[in-house]
Amino acid sequence: MRFGLIGYGAWGRCHARAIAAIPGSSLVAIACRTEATAANARHDWPQAMVTTRWQDVTEHGSIDVVDIVLPNDLHANVGCAALAAGKDVLIEKPLATTLDDCDRLIRAARGSGRVLSVGHEFRLSTQWGRVKRLIDEGTIGDPLWMSVDLFRNPYRLGAAGWRHDPARVGSWILEEAVHFFDLALWYLEALGDPVAIRTYGRSRPGHAAGMVDVTSSTLTFANGTCATINQCVAGFEHHLVVEITGSDGAIRASWSGAMDRDAHPVFDLRVQPRGFPFERGVREAEHHEVAASGEVHELNLELRLTVEAMQSRRALVSAEESRKRIACCLAAETSMREARDVALDFTQRTGA
Repeated sequence: MRFGLIGYGAWGRCHARAIAAIPGSSLVAIACRTEATAANARHDWPQAMVTTRWQDVTEHGSIDVVDIVLPNDLHANVGCAALAAGKDVLIEKPLATTLDDCDRLIRAARGSGRVLSVGHEFRLSTQWGRVKRLIDEGTIGDPLWMSVDLFRNPYRLGAAGWRHDPARVGSWILEEAVHFFDLALWYLEALGDPVAIRTYGRSRPGHAAGMVDVTSSTLTFANGTCATINQCVAGFEHHLVVEITGSDGAIRASWSGAMDRDAHPVFDLRVQPRGFPFERGVREAEHHEVAASGEVHELNLELRLTVEAMQSRRALVSAEESRKRIACCLAAETSMREARDVALDFTQRTGA
């Protein structure tokens, strides 16, 4: 499978290495934002065509898949162009920054007959994926409550400061918490879609309007189950904790590193399963061993499984699924801005 990569920043370079490591796949072309990054790409991948025009990649005749690793505001236009050119597309999360752009991408995929897959790599983690399997196997009974807590370094600026520009990133809820809305909807999918959200937020001085670095959101489901997502991008290092209580058991998973791309993090998964005995009136837990966890490891698996999925003409994570996560993020922003509960509406406006 022949890849064209659009975007060669820090995460784009990780994508390039992951593509090159897939047996039977090749990196044919790379589009860069500047001549400086293009020079880096030519040095790193001398066999690839390197350009500063993304259109040169979408229009390249020998490319099968376009991998889009760009600032969030560019996802929709570049993705639609790649689909219209007859390419399968892997697009980094978030799918887009508006529901209209999500729907535009979904229409483009349906109209072209090509595969559009979204990079929610947390699902492929040895750690976070194991949590999903434990829930689905009934290990803790019926889920009753879920909590996600992120405490991390402030954001790097990104190329030309895009991560601190609301017009380009959308918001830090879209940039980061979209991962955790994805986990909540994925882990609790047996309950159906959530029905409402309430979000509170505060921000330290100096950020652009709408760039809130401390938020707390609660998703509620029709049966009363709730999932709370707390995000602090004003902390230090990178620490993530996910806890789930069920009708007959509980799960706690944690991950800590110096930064989000730490290659040697500390991680832990503990489970108090259905029927686990009490000792001295204290609930104790099983410790589950998991293989290396973290987004660097998960990206490699994501690219390999994306190739397999596209060869079978399916998405690893569909745009329709990913759109629901965007809807949650945007509703969270509305709730925070208007200080009220917001009913969730997942209706797509994609046409036939």
